Amino acid sequence: MKKIREILEQEVKKRDVSNEITKQKPDPLLIAKRYNDETISLICALFAYGNVKAIIKFLDSLEFSLLEASDKKIKKELSSHYYRFQNAQDVSSIFIALKRLKEVDSIESIFYDGYKKEQNILDGLWNFIEHLKEVYPYESRGYKFLVGSVPKKLEGAGTYKRYLMYLRWMVRKNELDMGLWSKIDKKDLLIPLDTHTFKVSQKLGLLKRKTYDMKAVLELTETLKKFDKDDPIKYDFALYRLGQEGIV
Repeated sequence: MKKIREILEQEVKKRDVSNEITKQKPDPLLIAKRYNDETISLICALFAYGNVKAIIKFLDSLEFSLLEASDKKIKKELSSHYYRFQNAQDVSSIFIALKRLKEVDSIESIFYDGYKKEQNILDGLWNFIEHLKEVYPYESRGYKFLVGSVPKKLEGAGTYKRYLMYLRWMVRKNELDMGLWSKIDKKDLLIPLDTHTFKVSQKLGLLKRKTYDMKAVLELTETLKKFDKDDPIKYDFALYRLGQEGIV
Protein backbone atom coordinates (compact mmCIF):
# COMPACT_ATOMS: atom_id res chain seq x y z
CA MET A 1 0.00 0.00 0.00
CA LYS A 2 2.93 2.33 0.65
CA LYS A 3 3.98 2.17 -3.01
CA ILE A 4 0.39 2.74 -4.18
CA ARG A 5 0.17 5.78 -1.95
CA GLU A 6 3.42 7.18 -3.39
CA ILE A 7 2.10 6.70 -6.93
CA LEU A 8 -1.16 8.46 -6.07
CA GLU A 9 0.60 11.34 -4.30
CA GLN A 10 2.72 11.88 -7.44
CA GLU A 11 -0.40 11.81 -9.63
CA VAL A 12 -2.17 14.31 -7.36
CA LYS A 13 0.73 16.77 -7.72
CA LYS A 14 0.92 16.16 -11.46
CA ARG A 15 -2.83 16.73 -11.98
CA ASP A 16 -3.30 19.68 -9.64
CA VAL A 17 -2.51 22.29 -12.30
CA SER A 18 -4.78 24.68 -14.16
CA ASN A 19 -3.97 23.22 -17.58
CA GLU A 20 -5.14 19.74 -16.52
CA ILE A 21 -8.61 20.80 -17.68
CA THR A 22 -8.68 22.47 -21.10
CA LYS A 23 -10.64 22.33 -24.36
CA GLN A 24 -8.24 19.58 -25.40
CA LYS A 25 -8.75 17.75 -22.07
CA PRO A 26 -12.39 18.64 -21.39
CA ASP A 27 -14.31 18.20 -18.15
CA PRO A 28 -17.67 19.64 -16.97
CA LEU A 29 -15.67 21.49 -14.32
CA LEU A 30 -14.33 23.64 -17.18
CA ILE A 31 -17.80 25.16 -17.65
CA ALA A 32 -18.53 25.36 -13.92
CA LYS A 33 -15.34 27.36 -13.27
CA ARG A 34 -16.28 29.81 -15.99
CA TYR A 35 -19.20 30.99 -13.82
CA ASN A 36 -17.93 30.20 -10.29
CA ASP A 37 -21.49 29.84 -9.02
CA GLU A 38 -22.91 27.04 -6.84
CA THR A 39 -26.20 26.74 -8.75
CA ILE A 40 -24.68 26.74 -12.24
CA SER A 41 -22.04 24.28 -11.02
CA LEU A 42 -24.75 21.91 -9.84
CA ILE A 43 -26.39 21.97 -13.28
CA CYS A 44 -22.97 21.19 -14.79
CA ALA A 45 -22.51 18.28 -12.38
CA LEU A 46 -25.99 16.80 -12.80
CA PHE A 47 -25.64 16.64 -16.59
CA ALA A 48 -22.13 15.18 -16.31
CA TYR A 49 -22.83 11.71 -17.65
CA GLY A 50 -22.08 10.19 -21.03
CA ASN A 51 -19.51 11.39 -23.56
CA VAL A 52 -17.57 14.33 -22.15
CA LYS A 53 -17.55 16.26 -25.44
CA ALA A 54 -21.33 15.89 -25.70
CA ILE A 55 -21.67 17.10 -22.09
CA ILE A 56 -19.59 20.21 -22.81
CA LYS A 57 -21.52 20.93 -26.01
CA PHE A 58 -24.84 20.70 -24.16
CA LEU A 59 -23.69 22.85 -21.22
CA ASP A 60 -22.33 25.46 -23.63
CA SER A 61 -25.78 25.67 -25.23
CA LEU A 62 -27.47 26.67 -21.96
CA GLU A 63 -28.27 30.27 -21.05
CA PHE A 64 -27.72 30.32 -17.29
CA SER A 65 -29.17 33.81 -16.85
CA LEU A 66 -32.52 32.01 -17.16
CA LEU A 67 -32.09 31.09 -13.48
CA GLU A 68 -33.36 34.63 -12.85
CA ALA A 69 -36.23 34.47 -15.38
CA SER A 70 -39.93 33.64 -15.06
CA ASP A 71 -41.12 30.03 -15.32
CA LYS A 72 -42.80 30.89 -18.61
CA LYS A 73 -39.61 32.31 -20.13
CA ILE A 74 -37.53 29.37 -18.90
CA LYS A 75 -39.90 26.89 -20.56
CA LYS A 76 -39.95 28.90 -23.79
CA GLU A 77 -36.18 29.44 -24.05
CA LEU A 78 -35.36 25.80 -23.25
CA SER A 79 -38.10 24.27 -25.42
CA SER A 80 -35.57 22.83 -27.89
CA HIS A 81 -32.95 21.74 -25.36
CA TYR A 82 -32.54 18.08 -24.51
CA TYR A 83 -29.72 15.79 -23.41
CA ARG A 84 -29.79 11.99 -23.54
CA PHE A 85 -32.40 10.92 -20.95
CA GLN A 86 -33.71 14.45 -20.39
CA ASN A 87 -36.24 16.09 -22.70
CA ALA A 88 -36.94 19.84 -22.87
CA GLN A 89 -39.42 19.68 -20.00
CA ASP A 90 -36.87 17.93 -17.78
CA VAL A 91 -34.23 20.56 -18.61
CA SER A 92 -36.56 23.48 -17.93
CA SER A 93 -37.75 21.81 -14.71
CA ILE A 94 -34.27 21.70 -13.16
CA PHE A 95 -33.84 25.39 -13.98
CA ILE A 96 -37.21 26.24 -12.38
CA ALA A 97 -36.54 24.07 -9.32
CA LEU A 98 -33.10 25.59 -8.70
CA LYS A 99 -34.42 29.11 -9.31
CA ARG A 100 -37.10 28.55 -6.65
CA LEU A 101 -34.56 27.00 -4.30
CA LYS A 102 -32.38 30.12 -4.54
CA GLU A 103 -35.35 32.13 -3.27
CA VAL A 104 -35.47 29.90 -0.16
CA ASP A 105 -31.81 29.40 0.77
CA SER A 106 -28.37 28.66 -0.63
CA ILE A 107 -27.51 25.13 -1.73
CA GLU A 108 -24.66 25.14 0.79
CA SER A 109 -26.95 25.96 3.71
CA ILE A 110 -29.45 23.26 2.73
CA PHE A 111 -26.67 20.66 2.52
CA TYR A 112 -25.24 21.91 5.81
CA ASP A 113 -28.58 21.63 7.65
CA GLY A 114 -28.60 17.89 6.99
CA TYR A 115 -24.86 17.39 7.40
CA LYS A 116 -24.24 19.28 10.66
CA LYS A 117 -25.94 16.83 13.04
CA GLU A 118 -23.43 14.02 12.53
CA GLN A 119 -21.04 15.49 9.94
CA ASN A 120 -22.50 12.99 7.50
CA ILE A 121 -22.33 14.16 3.89
CA LEU A 122 -25.09 11.76 2.81
CA ASP A 123 -27.51 13.25 5.35
CA GLY A 124 -26.76 16.61 3.72
CA LEU A 125 -27.42 15.17 0.28
CA TRP A 126 -30.73 13.57 1.27
CA ASN A 127 -31.82 16.87 2.82
CA PHE A 128 -30.99 18.70 -0.39
CA ILE A 129 -32.82 16.26 -2.68
CA GLU A 130 -35.93 16.46 -0.48
CA HIS A 131 -35.87 20.28 -0.57
CA LEU A 132 -35.37 20.32 -4.34
CA LYS A 133 -38.40 18.12 -4.86
CA GLU A 134 -40.50 20.15 -2.44
CA VAL A 135 -39.94 23.50 -4.20
CA TYR A 136 -40.92 22.05 -7.58
CA PRO A 137 -42.63 18.63 -7.38
CA TYR A 138 -42.22 17.64 -11.02
CA GLU A 139 -41.80 13.98 -11.94
CA SER A 140 -40.63 12.08 -15.01
CA ARG A 141 -38.15 9.29 -15.67
CA GLY A 142 -35.60 11.71 -17.13
CA TYR A 143 -35.94 14.17 -14.26
CA LYS A 144 -35.66 11.44 -11.63
CA PHE A 145 -32.46 10.20 -13.27
CA LEU A 146 -31.13 13.76 -13.21
CA VAL A 147 -31.87 14.78 -9.60
CA GLY A 148 -32.02 11.37 -7.92
CA SER A 149 -34.10 10.32 -4.94
CA VAL A 150 -33.53 9.50 -1.28
CA PRO A 151 -32.91 5.73 -0.93
CA LYS A 152 -34.82 3.80 1.72
CA LYS A 153 -31.53 2.10 2.68
CA LEU A 154 -27.89 2.23 1.59
CA GLU A 155 -27.91 -1.43 0.62
CA GLY A 156 -28.29 -1.39 -3.17
CA ALA A 157 -28.14 2.41 -3.40
CA GLY A 158 -26.32 3.95 -6.38
CA THR A 159 -23.05 5.85 -6.14
CA TYR A 160 -24.57 9.36 -6.49
CA LYS A 161 -21.35 10.13 -8.38
CA ARG A 162 -22.48 13.44 -9.89
CA TYR A 163 -23.53 14.89 -6.54
CA LEU A 164 -20.35 13.72 -4.80
CA MET A 165 -18.28 15.23 -7.61
CA TYR A 166 -20.18 18.50 -7.16
CA LEU A 167 -19.40 18.44 -3.44
CA ARG A 168 -15.71 17.97 -4.25
CA TRP A 169 -15.84 21.04 -6.50
CA MET A 170 -17.61 23.12 -3.83
CA VAL A 171 -15.72 22.05 -0.68
CA ARG A 172 -12.12 21.51 -1.82
CA LYS A 173 -9.97 24.43 -2.93
CA ASN A 174 -7.00 23.89 -5.24
CA GLU A 175 -6.07 24.45 -8.89
CA LEU A 176 -8.96 22.20 -9.98
CA ASP A 177 -11.68 22.48 -7.36
CA MET A 178 -13.40 25.81 -6.68
CA GLY A 179 -13.86 25.77 -2.91
CA LEU A 180 -16.92 28.04 -2.94
CA TRP A 181 -18.26 26.60 0.34
CA SER A 182 -16.90 26.95 3.87
CA LYS A 183 -19.41 25.09 6.10
CA ILE A 184 -18.51 21.50 5.19
CA ASP A 185 -15.20 19.84 6.10
CA LYS A 186 -13.33 18.17 3.24
CA LYS A 187 -12.44 15.24 5.53
CA ASP A 188 -16.12 14.21 5.39
CA LEU A 189 -16.38 14.08 1.59
CA LEU A 190 -16.99 10.77 -0.20
CA ILE A 191 -15.31 9.59 -3.38
CA PRO A 192 -17.28 10.35 -6.57
CA LEU A 193 -17.12 6.81 -7.89
CA ASP A 194 -17.45 6.42 -11.67
CA THR A 195 -16.59 3.35 -13.73
CA HIS A 196 -13.00 4.52 -14.38
CA THR A 197 -12.29 5.12 -10.69
CA PHE A 198 -14.05 1.89 -9.72
CA LYS A 199 -11.94 -0.29 -12.05
CA VAL A 200 -8.65 1.49 -11.30
CA SER A 201 -9.24 1.20 -7.54
CA GLN A 202 -9.88 -2.54 -7.89
CA LYS A 203 -6.72 -3.00 -9.98
CA LEU A 204 -4.63 -1.09 -7.42
CA GLY A 205 -6.04 -3.13 -4.55
CA LEU A 206 -7.79 -0.13 -2.98
CA LEU A 207 -11.26 -1.62 -3.37
CA LYS A 208 -12.34 -5.21 -2.79
CA ARG A 209 -16.06 -4.77 -3.35
CA LYS A 210 -17.15 -6.05 -6.76
CA THR A 211 -20.50 -4.22 -6.87
CA TYR A 212 -20.61 -0.66 -8.20
CA ASP A 213 -22.73 0.97 -5.47
CA MET A 214 -22.73 3.24 -2.42
CA LYS A 215 -21.07 0.56 -0.27
CA ALA A 216 -18.15 0.62 -2.71
CA VAL A 217 -18.03 4.42 -2.33
CA LEU A 218 -17.83 4.11 1.46
CA GLU A 219 -15.22 1.31 1.32
CA LEU A 220 -12.92 3.18 -1.07
CA THR A 221 -13.26 6.41 0.92
CA GLU A 222 -12.23 4.58 4.10
CA THR A 223 -9.18 3.15 2.29
CA LEU A 224 -8.17 6.60 1.06
CA LYS A 225 -8.53 7.99 4.59
CA LYS A 226 -5.59 5.75 5.54
CA PHE A 227 -3.51 7.79 3.06
CA ASP A 228 -4.87 11.19 4.11
CA LYS A 229 -7.53 11.33 6.84
CA ASP A 230 -7.98 15.11 6.44
CA ASP A 231 -8.48 15.10 2.66
CA PRO A 232 -9.20 11.58 1.34
CA ILE A 233 -10.91 12.79 -1.83
CA LYS A 234 -7.83 14.62 -3.11
CA TYR A 235 -7.00 11.36 -4.94
CA ASP A 236 -10.25 11.36 -6.93
CA PHE A 237 -9.15 13.21 -10.05
CA ALA A 238 -5.84 11.32 -10.18
CA LEU A 239 -7.65 7.96 -10.03
CA TYR A 240 -10.12 9.12 -12.66
CA ARG A 241 -7.40 10.22 -15.10
CA LEU A 242 -5.40 7.03 -14.56
CA GLY A 243 -8.42 5.08 -15.75
CA GLN A 244 -9.57 7.49 -18.46
CA GLU A 245 -6.11 7.67 -20.03
CA GLY A 246 -5.61 3.90 -19.77
CA ILE A 247 -2.49 4.23 -17.58
CA VAL A 248 -3.78 1.62 -15.10
